[in-house]
Amino acid sequence: MMSETGVIAELGGRARQYRVGMNLTQAELAQTAGVSRRTIERLEAGSSVQLDKIVRILRALQLSANLDQLIPEASIRPIQLAGSKVEIRHRSYKRRNAVPNAQGWVWGDKR
Repeated sequence: MMSETGVIAELGGRARQYRVGMNLTQAELAQTAGVSRRTIERLEAGSSVQLDKIVRILRALQLSANLDQLIPEASIRPIQLAGSKVEIRHRSYKRRNAVPNAQGWVWGDKR
């Protein structure tokens, strides 16, 4: 398991390899992606870059098809299919305790 900085550095190194493999300079890639050359330099050096700029760079490197693997589409779990209704969840929730405190609920004037 890599740290966040390790992941960013690895992505930057891979982007550099693809850029060089496509025989592009940093300036050419920046112009194609619609970002500054400094953004390309920062990405390749392993510095933080905004997500929208990373997506632009990946499109320019013809790697945008791989973005689907980053966060795959959620599928219906088998346990959901076994139930009577199949609903796609849109929110997460936490279960509430039946009794909010150990003494139980009392009227405000009886405290």
